[in-house]
Amino acid sequence: MKNYKITAEYDGTKYNGWQRQGNTKNTIAERFENVLSRMCGKDVEVFASGRTDAGVHADEQTANFKCDTLMTEPEIQDYLNKYLPEDIRVTSIEEVDMRFHSRLNAVSKTYEYTIATEKPDVFIRKYVYFANRKPDIEKMKKAAMLITGKHDFRGFSSLGRTKKSTVRTVNFIEIEEEEGLIKIRINGDGFLYNMVRIIAGTLYDIGCDALDESVIEEIFEEKIRERAGVTLPASGLRLVKVYY
Repeated sequence: MKNYKITAEYDGTKYNGWQRQGNTKNTIAERFENVLSRMCGKDVEVFASGRTDAGVHADEQTANFKCDTLMTEPEIQDYLNKYLPEDIRVTSIEEVDMRFHSRLNAVSKTYEYTIATEKPDVFIRKYVYFANRKPDIEKMKKAAMLITGKHDFRGFSSLGRTKKSTVRTVNFIEIEEEEGLIKIRINGDGFLYNMVRIIAGTLYDIGCDALDESVIEEIFEEKIRERAGVTLPASGLRLVKVYY
């Protein structure tokens, strides 16, 4: 038995997220597990660094699986890319220690949300949020500084009731604008359900004067989702990189 670490990129537009679900077979995990199970001749479970939600994309998702096979790493990669759908591609594979787990060993992740303030290029239109208003970038950057650090992010998530901790650390938020595209890059030690999209929506609303930056402290204190900004569409979000 060997443990393999893979990195993969995918267009999440038509999928119901990464995680296998009981009510649908249209998930990225299911695509991987079906191909690997056929390759190994028995059921194979794939563990990702974290679940990306429906419609969210990935530049570099990390996952691992255990399997008995005589195939080399390049042969496994070729096999996967031959039988996976065209919107999913394995970019690297390596054998790792049996104790390696893509989620449990992850130190931080970087996500990027892209907002178009002008009608976007037709070739990227499915991967951005086309906004009606151009926000004040400096206001967004100032507000982003208030979000960084260790906080209880429950108010910045769409979680239902949970006994698990909702405390997370956001290491940095970078915001840049170029040629009609605003890119919000967020790195943290973990993210709650819809957390990145709600943070991006809150920063956008602050930049458009729909919210005042003082609302951020109130969200942390009151932990009420409705105090935060809109949840921006999944299409503009990408998992950029996972760090170990």
